[in-house]
Amino acid sequence: MAGDMARLTGASVHVVHVAAATATLDTVVRLEDDAEAEAILDEAVATLRDEGIKADGTLATGLLSEVPSLITSAAEQFRADLIILSPHHRGAVAALFNPRVSDAVTHASRTAVLLVPDEPEAASS
Repeated sequence: MAGDMARLTGASVHVVHVAAATATLDTVVRLEDDAEAEAILDEAVATLRDEGIKADGTLATGLLSEVPSLITSAAEQFRADLIILSPHHRGAVAALFNPRVSDAVTHASRTAVLLVPDEPEAASS
């Protein structure tokens, strides 16, 4: 979706991937290692560039509770016109304890936010 919109408007895309961690008692547990996080970021940027779109990326790290502020800060730093997020679907009970990133970014940001559903998986034959 970001690529399609950038192509139509001549915009560039700045991809932000947050390698999140969670804290349990006195231990911080990383949810993905540096290599995985870098690979996700590199793949997103390469895909956009392969489509002829000017793109770059930033890898941020933080606790799950910090993810919305990291995204919002990056959008402000790069003077983004639009933040595009793919919401992760969780149950209502989980959302009570950890608000959805998309909700938190939408409420905290002064930049417009577009929520884009995940790509439908190809039907298997």
